[in-house]
Formats: sequence, C-alpha cells, structure tokens
Amino acid sequence: MRYVLFGDGESPHLLKWARALAAVPGLSLWVASSRGFLPELQGLVPPSQRLALGNDPAHGGGNVGLLRSLPRLGWWLRDVDADWINAHYLTSHGTLAWLAKRLWRLRARLVGSAWGSDILVTPARSTPYRVLTRRVLRACAVCTSDSLHMTSRMQALGARDVMTFPFGLDTLPPAPPAKDPWLFYANRGLEPIYRPERVLALFAQVLRHRPEARLVVANDGSLRESLERKTRDLGIDEAVTFTGRLDAESQARCYGRAQWYVSLPGSDSVAVSVLEAMAHGCVPLLSDLPANRELVRDGDNGLIVTDPAAPPALEPLRERAAAIAAANRDWVAQHALFPPAVARLLDRLKEFPPA
Repeated sequence: MRYVLFGDGESPHLLKWARALAAVPGLSLWVASSRGFLPELQGLVPPSQRLALGNDPAHGGGNVGLLRSLPRLGWWLRDVDADWINAHYLTSHGTLAWLAKRLWRLRARLVGSAWGSDILVTPARSTPYRVLTRRVLRACAVCTSDSLHMTSRMQALGARDVMTFPFGLDTLPPAPPAKDPWLFYANRGLEPIYRPERVLALFAQVLRHRPEARLVVANDGSLRESLERKTRDLGIDEAVTFTGRLDAESQARCYGRAQWYVSLPGSDSVAVSVLEAMAHGCVPLLSDLPANRELVRDGDNGLIVTDPAAPPALEPLRERAAAIAAANRDWVAQHALFPPAVARLLDRLKEFPPA
C-alpha cells in the first residue's frame, strides 16, 4: 500500500500519524507538508518520499499561499501514484488533496481526517466554507473523527464512511507517583479559542479556599502577556507559574505531579492533552462541550465546569483521586491508544477494491 499523509509536517499530531504508519509492515509512507518537517518526522521518512511546500497555512482555510502550491503538490502526487491520500484538516489540506485528485486525475482514494475546528467552527462561518467542506467530505472514501460529536457533524455535512477514534497515545505511560494534592496543570495554547482566562478565574476560586494550591500554565500564545498581567490583577501571581512550551519529557513530569488538569476551551473535540492527563492520573476539569462529556461523567471521574467564577466542588473528587486515576487510565488503555486505531483504519481501507 502506497500511503500519502498530507498536512502540517511541523505538527506533533501529524508526527503521531507518521510514527504509527511507519511501523506498519508492507506500507510505503510518503508525506507532503504545507510547511516543513519536524526533525523526528524527517528521520522517519526519507527525503525522496517527502515534499515540503514551505507555506504557513491559516487553519481556518482560505490561505492563498497554500493554493499557489497546488501545482507542485499535484505533480508530486501524480509521480507518487499512491493508493491513498490522507489529508489532515479538511478546509485547507483536504481542499488541496481534492483539487489535486480532480485536476491531475489521480487514481488514489481520499481519506479525510478532521481535527476539530475544520468541522466544528469553519463551516458555520459562511456558506462558501460550508459548501467547500461538504464537497471535500463527499470526495473522501473514508473519514476519521476523534469524537462522536464531531462524527455526527461530519455525517450531517455529507460524510459517507466515518471512523471514530481519538488522536490517542502511542503507549500508556507508567502509573504516576504520589501526586501533589493541590497542584493544577493547564497546557492548552494561550489563544482565544482555548479561553485560558477561564482557567485563571477557576484557579482564583480554588485559591480562596486552598491557599496551598498552585497552578502551572504550560504552552504559549498571543495571550500570554495579558494572562500574566491578569494573575497580578487577581492577586494570584505568586501561585501561578508560566513555563512556555515544554518538551515531551517535561510535559510528562508535569502531568505526573499534578492532581488536577484544567482545559476550558470554547470549542473542542477530544483533545490529546486531556487523554494524556487522564493516562497520567490527573483528575480532569473540563468545559461543558459534547466531546468532553464523552470523556467525563460530571462529579464521577472529573468535573464539567459550567461557571469558572463559582467555587468548584473538588473535595469529593480529591478523596477518590486514586480510584479516579485508575479508572481513567484503564479507559485510555481500552479506547485511546493510537496504533491499534490506525491498524483498524488500514484494515478498513484494505476492504476497498484496487483503484
């Protein structure tokens, strides 16, 4: 099977897909990136089987620079002559893969992998975006989705065959050591869609009742300076640490120490970071979104936060934290490991007759 991944080669999510696919015997992996490649991805795929388009696509779609790259992509794909082209993020890479298949008369079938806002946000922005998303979905022989909520939206937009599995973990990490009972960890991007100011508001409520509480905010983004200023305005700056972006080893240490993981975005599907937190035994505190309710039963294995300005009911969860950690780790082991999910996808693709 000749298999092309097309997406952002500087994204850890695409790297996750590449790692899983590169380990499959009998599969020849090719990767086209709208930008460049992470060093680890370069090590997985030889230069002769990579194409870097050198753009910086806008994740909302409509990026003119990416469209200018269509001829390079089309001719490269024609030479590769793949069986499958797997486009990641439908309103950018999915559009180009669909156009290349049509204009260069490629025999390859399309797999469309939705990442979240390409389905949950972009189609609602305008009629042209909605029409474009419908066309791309209908052109895909198989689609992948990381939550049941997103799958239903994709089907409503015309997707035919959707497989649902999260961008899960490569392996289950070791069981965590003893936790700091009042250490909170947040690592979503410091951008408006992730609403990090709500994380600070929630933590401020916790700190009023638990002066020993501490919050570690990892990652970075356009809101970092204003968030640091907000901690001073709220009088919580001595209890909050901003670390910037962390490597995987440092992330694992933070997950391992923290008792609580906080993620309160305004729109989301099943987030890898939430799965990582659950696998490391953190108790998740999540915003009230359909995909989050697929992971958390409110008050049982975590908390759904409807009002970050209200004191959260954490003590009953803290008393059961060890049992919650064990149950959440078991769920991740059964439902959110990535290599078995990719194997099921490839088995589905093998059911199609040769193109």
